Amino acid sequence: MIDKRPYKQLGGANHGWLNAKHHFSFASYYDPAKMGWGSLRVWNDDEIKAQTGFPPHPHNDMEIITYVREGAITHQDSLGNKGRTEAGDVQVMSAGTGIRHSEYNLESETTKIFQIWVEPSVRGQPPAWGAKPFPKGDRAGRFVTLASGFKGDEDALLIRTPARLLGATLLKDQSESYTPVKAPEGQTRHLYLVVARGKVSVNGVELDERDGAAIKDEATLDIRALEDAEVVLLDAA
Repeated sequence: MIDKRPYKQLGGANHGWLNAKHHFSFASYYDPAKMGWGSLRVWNDDEIKAQTGFPPHPHNDMEIITYVREGAITHQDSLGNKGRTEAGDVQVMSAGTGIRHSEYNLESETTKIFQIWVEPSVRGQPPAWGAKPFPKGDRAGRFVTLASGFKGDEDALLIRTPARLLGATLLKDQSESYTPVKAPEGQTRHLYLVVARGKVSVNGVELDERDGAAIKDEATLDIRALEDAEVVLLDAA
């Protein structure tokens, strides 16, 4: 099953400094049919104007992944962590028992990010933060794991949930396949794919730039670039 979620049909709000589109119910946008996808709770497509951002605010018991599409985001939190994450790179914040953080665009241009929230498998863990560069050249023509809760993915950022976030860049007419993580008997994996740039087909379903697709019960994903493309895929419980 592949349920296409066109970018033009996403909910959202434009706050002036922030233009946000929501793949799932979030803040003032509410759709009872789109409360999440498995353990995936939030996928926001945010555009943050230069010299603005999210002031300090709290979170708890959520794995929050930030994928920077353009520009850069500067992080600071109550644990004393500070960091600047550039386009193509990723940061992860495990909110755990509680953390306050700010996210500012201190650049001279608009920053564009995907903000992804996944529910942790265990609540009440100590909070943590980390960031890592993932050069797009290393993802040319193949998926690279960016964040993961699985053993064997030591090169990825750690998240505390049985999920995997991957990214790939594909040239026009190039193809890549992905086999979902095997689910325990009686359970289902929930995949969510978003086209960060370009246009692709996924098992024959065409997706334009910034479209999403909720996927389950597909043995394999065959992804073909209809033009030069960048895709981000979450494989979650």
